Amino acid sequence: MKVKWRALVALSSLLVLGACSNDQSETENKDKELEKITFVLDWTPNTNHTGLYVAQQKGYFEEEGLDVEIVQPSDGDASTIVASGKAQFGISAQDSLAPNYASDDSLPITAVATVLQHNTSGIMSLKGEGIDRPKGLEGKTYATWDSPVEQATIANVMEKDGGDFEKVNLIPNNIVDEPMALKEKQADAIWVFYGWGGVSAESEGVPIDYFYFKDLNPVFDYYTPVIISNDTFLKEHGDVAKKFLKAAEKGYEFAIESPEEAADILVEEAPELNKDLVLASQKWLSEQYRADEDRWGYIDSQRWNDFYTWLGKNQLIDKEIPENTGFTNDYLPSEQND
Repeated sequence: MKVKWRALVALSSLLVLGACSNDQSETENKDKELEKITFVLDWTPNTNHTGLYVAQQKGYFEEEGLDVEIVQPSDGDASTIVASGKAQFGISAQDSLAPNYASDDSLPITAVATVLQHNTSGIMSLKGEGIDRPKGLEGKTYATWDSPVEQATIANVMEKDGGDFEKVNLIPNNIVDEPMALKEKQADAIWVFYGWGGVSAESEGVPIDYFYFKDLNPVFDYYTPVIISNDTFLKEHGDVAKKFLKAAEKGYEFAIESPEEAADILVEEAPELNKDLVLASQKWLSEQYRADEDRWGYIDSQRWNDFYTWLGKNQLIDKEIPENTGFTNDYLPSEQND
């Protein structure tokens, strides 16, 4: 009996050691097989980026064989970093990309997905100040970035509303806290994205008026923000790009379905953020990632082209941008790509 018992113990030990060895070997092989990917943000972490952090923490990238590092820009903006090959993916915006595609020496980058389906930017002001419509900006102080496209956009919606942009008092935009700036009368009106600036005002109990540019002229329903990639990378590693976007889509879908848990993940990754603001913003954006589109990330060619056509006709870029320049749906996880 003792001999049999010792034999069984020895056999069990060998099986356990063998299993541990196999598990370790599988883990090591798995780590070796992971494709290293660097993703560069456009700025500090915020709710536009939540799906990426969800995909990272939930293991969605790893499931696709990817080891993704999310970084903030340090030596240039996301476009130049991605173009240089220091990052395979990054965050930009259609309006910011326009000068590149209108250049004779454009950077090799392409938008491969949109984070939000619609442009949520607009003008925010204190409630009751009369700036609930574009014409109301006449005689008021507006904090500007002094961008030609920015000012042409405001001029356009003001003109359609019977207003005159020349009657707006422009001051430099060095504002960090938009609701506080309005309360302290640093400016009467500020261009913000509602998902952060507008929600921030709500969270702080600051009553505001707000109008969206897209509601006043559909040409301003351009895509912002978007995920961009390096053209050489896309050409040589298209399969990896598809895996990345498949995992990213899964992350954003999770943020749509579970905004509270997604907000917790973002705050865990970026503890410097205000938790209450992140939660409120996440709940609001959960309905904006896909909005009225069936698929996250899809870019409509008509809307993309209309905005660039408008820029060209108004001579806001060096030369007109050919249709369907600068974006593709080919790497999105869908058989209905354009």
